[in-house]
Amino acid sequence: VMTAMARLEAASELQSRLSSLSFSSFPGVTSHHCDSEPPAIGFKNTKFALLKLMFLLHPEAAQMPTLPPPTTWTSAAVKELKAKLRTEKDSVVTVYRGDIMTVHVPTVPEAKKVCWEFATDGFDIGFGIYFDWTPVTSRSITVHISESSDDEDEEEELEGPLSNDDVEKGSKSQTNSNLAEILPVYRQDSHLSVQGGSHDFPGEGTYLLKFDNSYSLWRNKTLYYRVYYSA
Repeated sequence: VMTAMARLEAASELQSRLSSLSFSSFPGVTSHHCDSEPPAIGFKNTKFALLKLMFLLHPEAAQMPTLPPPTTWTSAAVKELKAKLRTEKDSVVTVYRGDIMTVHVPTVPEAKKVCWEFATDGFDIGFGIYFDWTPVTSRSITVHISESSDDEDEEEELEGPLSNDDVEKGSKSQTNSNLAEILPVYRQDSHLSVQGGSHDFPGEGTYLLKFDNSYSLWRNKTLYYRVYYSA
């Protein structure tokens, strides 16, 4: 089994070899002039094989791109939003104590960004956004409920970021390497003001909007929310 230091040394050596590769590395081909096309297939295959081996030894090199933060805003029109959403189907839900509600919103070609608004009754709730680069197979917006698998000792009055190592299951290990963080989960004062925002599509994939009540030991949260697209 390779140690971490050995893996880093091997990756460093492979990177050096990749950077030194040129057409002049192959017999009969110079970097200045050739009478015919260079044997590009052999060159590419060699380089790609080295790249593949480098990523196997040093997987951190193949990280997802960093995504820009969302545009966010707040509004004092809490009563107005709640009154409007009470008339819309599935826009008022209860996020039970210890639970995390994740809204999966796939990108669609007709739109350029996703938008959201939400508020709660009486108490705050955690909120964060992630993006799954896995190709979209369904255009339906779906809701998933999960229970936090961690033992939460945090009191209701404490504030700050929530533990969110695994954005889907709440465990200590993140298994989906296609996930990118847009906004980490923080407790939002959604009982005092409407929390809203938007994010431009970075490409094809699925947004994960997380409403996190895993830190609450006793209180369920009534959530008013809507998610929509914008061109």
